Amino acid sequence: MLIGLKEFFKIKPFLLVKQYLWFFNQLKKFNKLKNNQNNSAIELYPCLFDNLTFTPIEPIYFFQDTWAAKKIFELKPTHHYDIGSSAKTIGILSQFVPITMIDIRPIGVDLENLHFKKGSILELPFEDNSIDSLSSLCVVEHIGLGRYGDEINPLGSEKAVKELKRVLKVGGIILFSVPVDVENKIYFNAHRAFTREYILKLFDGFNLLEEKYIYGTKMHYNYDKDKGFGTGLYMLKKAQ
Repeated sequence: MLIGLKEFFKIKPFLLVKQYLWFFNQLKKFNKLKNNQNNSAIELYPCLFDNLTFTPIEPIYFFQDTWAAKKIFELKPTHHYDIGSSAKTIGILSQFVPITMIDIRPIGVDLENLHFKKGSILELPFEDNSIDSLSSLCVVEHIGLGRYGDEINPLGSEKAVKELKRVLKVGGIILFSVPVDVENKIYFNAHRAFTREYILKLFDGFNLLEEKYIYGTKMHYNYDKDKGFGTGLYMLKKAQ
């Protein structure tokens, strides 16, 4: 299925017209009430789809990022390193613990306690066994599919995990998340998904300290193939 084509036609013309009618009706009411009570200039800036009856939340990032934040607060590392996760989340966490963020794309902003180092997850700019506390959240599944300008590589995800394992010290902790599914799949060129068994095989030599799974809008403690596509959250410790 060509999901991209489906998304292209997702906007419904009649709904768009309806929302523009709503917008101009709101503008008419505002101008009537304004009645020259102040001299503020008005520029039209339609926000057509925010008048919802609920607060929209992307459950994967909501659960994943709050889970990672709790773990980092509990672990209290002297310095944490993150590879490619959400810049917004890492920026917030950096206000509680110093963080070095590694990405192929510079973030373009400066923030106290947040350090940036340009680098690829396929060739991290660190020595072997040099990092105590590490995270990479919903990153590895994209590597090698070209979505973010990276080179095509069918084994990109596996090579990325190998690099994460290389730089972590023995006894070090990694917070890691990827999509899970009933079998290993490639949703080209969006992401890959993995079985629990394959993920733990990739992290051979690590002890699994905690695992959680996001299916739909709920967090679960167990991997369940019957639930289909989801996201797995893993806290692992390097044993050897």
